[in-house]
Amino acid sequence: MFDFEKLDVYKKAKELNKEILKFLKENKQTDYYIRDQLKRASISIVINIAEGSGKFSKPDKRNFYTIARGSVYECVSLFELIFEEGQINKEKFDGIYQEFETISKMLLGLINSQK
Repeated sequence: MFDFEKLDVYKKAKELNKEILKFLKENKQTDYYIRDQLKRASISIVINIAEGSGKFSKPDKRNFYTIARGSVYECVSLFELIFEEGQINKEKFDGIYQEFETISKMLLGLINSQK
């Protein structure tokens, strides 16, 4: 087993990524650019956590976890646009927002542990 597979934040990010990919498959009316950007940003969270865990130095790890956290922020802003366009209901938006907020806090903990 790889180190990243043991991280709770990796597991949460991977599960949320599955949910996002399912949302994108079911919601074809969303603008192509937004769909593409959301897909890439969501995947970026997962792969940057994995890549960061494999680095040897604390600054390298911290950099990848910071990139992953930036991608969380990107996803949240994209979901805000989708919500404002009426392509997702408030309940679904709030649930996804909460998941991203949890992942962001977990990543902040990892980032701070690499000082």
